[in-house]
Amino acid sequence: MLAVISVLERCDLHIFGTLKRLVLLLVCLGPLWAHAETRVPQNAAEITLSFAPLVRETAPAVVNIYARFVTESRRTPFMDDPFFDRFFEGFGRPEPRVQNSLGSGVILSADGIIVSNYHVVGMATDIRVVLADRREFTARVLLGDAESDLAILQLEGAEDLPFLPLRTSDTVEVGELVLAIGNPFGVGQTVSSGIVSGLARSGAATGSGRGYFIQTDAPINPGNSGGALIDVRGELIGVNTSILTRSGGSNGIGFAIPSDLVAAFVPQAQDGRTSFARPWAGMGGQPVDAEMAEAFGLERPGGIIISAMHADSPFAQAGVSVGDVITAVDGQPVNTPPEMVYRMSVTGLGQRARISFLSGGEMRETEVRLMAAPDVPDREALTLGRDDILPGLGLARVNPAVIAEFNLPLESTGVVVTDAGRFGGRVGVRVGDVIVGINDRPVTRPRDVADAFRARARNYALSVIRGTQRVVLRFGV
Repeated sequence: MLAVISVLERCDLHIFGTLKRLVLLLVCLGPLWAHAETRVPQNAAEITLSFAPLVRETAPAVVNIYARFVTESRRTPFMDDPFFDRFFEGFGRPEPRVQNSLGSGVILSADGIIVSNYHVVGMATDIRVVLADRREFTARVLLGDAESDLAILQLEGAEDLPFLPLRTSDTVEVGELVLAIGNPFGVGQTVSSGIVSGLARSGAATGSGRGYFIQTDAPINPGNSGGALIDVRGELIGVNTSILTRSGGSNGIGFAIPSDLVAAFVPQAQDGRTSFARPWAGMGGQPVDAEMAEAFGLERPGGIIISAMHADSPFAQAGVSVGDVITAVDGQPVNTPPEMVYRMSVTGLGQRARISFLSGGEMRETEVRLMAAPDVPDREALTLGRDDILPGLGLARVNPAVIAEFNLPLESTGVVVTDAGRFGGRVGVRVGDVIVGINDRPVTRPRDVADAFRARARNYALSVIRGTQRVVLRFGV
């Protein structure tokens, strides 16, 4: 205020006329306004008026990722014909194809630990990372997980890099201002703003469809995958991963993987694991709708009703049984199976989770020891030799670990196909098929399959469980 008075005193106060006075006032106050427009915001309230200082601080920790990977395709005379091509699937000469992938990543430590999406780098044979200051590094994947669509990378020879701190994503609220930073369409690092428009979103189209996400309306486009979703304090709250769209562009509904799950990945990567070890529930369930809630005497729909339980499930050992309704894990409500898997994953293997559940009309609590799916009995992995009927066919005995790995029904028994080999696809065999019989002979172990094929019959009939269906595959030799 004193500054304004001082300026006015220097102005000619003897000029008369309303218009002249207004013009003179604007001329005199111009330098003060210019100074106010360039002043650095001092707090969270002021920073909402200008994101420039926040971007300057955080953008150097967001990188561009260029990945290359080799795929194999088979060329046939009918590959361009949509009708005949499906009849010749698996035939033809294999040809390698080099494909490129473009995405983003976030630096999490000064020594070059980076998080990105699995669909960006998971299958890459060559990864190049470009920093905001145009420095380039090669990188390798330490740990990747297709189901959660996360990958942890290590830059080669990096040190003293800028990085983003992780914020506990459970503290994020709907309505918070956020920035999405990434490399959309390969045009270079770009920043878009929005708000957190939803929490506890599950089942969006990424990975196996069993993810758990923060929803935002900050524009996310191809190339933003793996980029940062940050709050106004410059902390990472999520990793951008997918959008809901009809046109291929951003329609205002984007999803980010919560930072709490990222925090669970990093220690496992640093410990030398190449795949993410998540706790095993050993049970199946479905969300409780309004009709179920009324039948159970619940005030409102919520929770997961248990519909199936493996005998070795840690929940069964803790007293939970089929027909019970799980309402919360560690005090956090769960309304879908993906939410419960997420809560168990961020708690971590070897820990104990507090489970709230409804059983027999009463609310109860118990502690469940979070463990990996037991690899017992031994899976007896076997690959058929070159002289067998289906050379290269990979087989394993079904056990809890195999059930979790291939997402099989909990009651599965028999032998699972782990690799179709060179000719398995031609007779209809797929990875994840559970072989339960060959030529009316029951199959329980991989060697049963090998023995049946070595009998050298002229025709074979494989009884296979594929998902929830029973399929018979017939072929001759």
